[in-house]
Amino acid sequence: MNAREVAFELLTRWSRSRRFADELLEQALAEAKLPAADRALVMELFYGCLRQKLALEFLISQIAGKAPRRSVATILELGLYQVVFMRMPVHAAVHETVELAKRHVSPAEAKFVNAVLRKANPQLLERADPWVRLSHPRWLWERHGEAWCQWNNQPPLTYVRGDKPWPAVLEPTSFHALCYRVIDAERFFQSPGRYYVQDPSTLMAVDVLDPQPGESVLDMCAAPGGKATYIAEKMQNRGRIIAADSSNSRLGLVAENCKRLGVTIVATLACEGTRLDGCLRGEQFDRVLVDAPCSNTGVMRRRPDLRWRIEEKEIARLAALQLKLLAKAAEFTKPGGVLVYSTCSLEAEENERVVEQFLGGHPEFALEATRSLFPSRDEVDGAFVARLGKR
Repeated sequence: MNAREVAFELLTRWSRSRRFADELLEQALAEAKLPAADRALVMELFYGCLRQKLALEFLISQIAGKAPRRSVATILELGLYQVVFMRMPVHAAVHETVELAKRHVSPAEAKFVNAVLRKANPQLLERADPWVRLSHPRWLWERHGEAWCQWNNQPPLTYVRGDKPWPAVLEPTSFHALCYRVIDAERFFQSPGRYYVQDPSTLMAVDVLDPQPGESVLDMCAAPGGKATYIAEKMQNRGRIIAADSSNSRLGLVAENCKRLGVTIVATLACEGTRLDGCLRGEQFDRVLVDAPCSNTGVMRRRPDLRWRIEEKEIARLAALQLKLLAKAAEFTKPGGVLVYSTCSLEAEENERVVEQFLGGHPEFALEATRSLFPSRDEVDGAFVARLGKR
């Protein structure tokens, strides 16, 4: 299969399943065994069509006289994305898309695809409501604004954590001394060595936790291990870290990453956070990190399909879970110890309000610091961190 064929199959699978886009893409690229340029085109088409889904649906509604069936609509979205957003030459994009249509839909539908694509005009989007033009659910646009939506519609940069630069492959960043931007991904991923792929924003929680050599640390929601391995680095690989998570398969990634990075002080524990007392049986730690499951609105640039998965009503459910995790974490924090709560959410309900509710029921804790990052302002993924000291 060529790149457009793979992208079509991916979009079809995504629309029919609840699997995440990145999982589907990884599997498809492993099966297709395409050259590097075609792999890059698959990623651009697949993620791009997911990002611009609402805008593409609007364009089809403006050009086509009737709503096409799903497979025809998917082919049209691929073609329109190339013409309108990738600015490919119209003749090339139309030809390739019509050839794709001939293999998957009826001759009449292939002619319909040809007719619609030849009428494609980016200016048609000027008629759309702003959230449609920016291809976001209205509630997200209303919460976070146009600049944030525009940020999410750009392909994300790739960053890694490491202890030294790699000339012509990695570039230092001003955000964090240990964080580098990948400028030659093909060369880097041939042999990543002791680097960990990690956005600069994710280092903030561990820096606020400030673990020291020889201490005991509990990372309650640890997989896939980015924060746990950074904790170990700050502890100079001396002390003890329990990396807990509810997913056995994802804990396997923690173990793999620890081995690759030379971390020897992390022990994994398969246990859901609110039930950890049954596994740890009263044990307490110098420092506890709760990197809680959340709406992920701070990382939507990296997860193009998430905007279509999350619903506003889920935020209240997530906040209730986060409060339970934080309350459980309090039990594992030694007197005089530190508890850090973090999310990659931008929602106050999941961040400041969870901390406020927790402090209202736990007078033995005091808020020592909070930090937050907003993507379009700080030019990194969004994040929230609160440091709580136990008296």
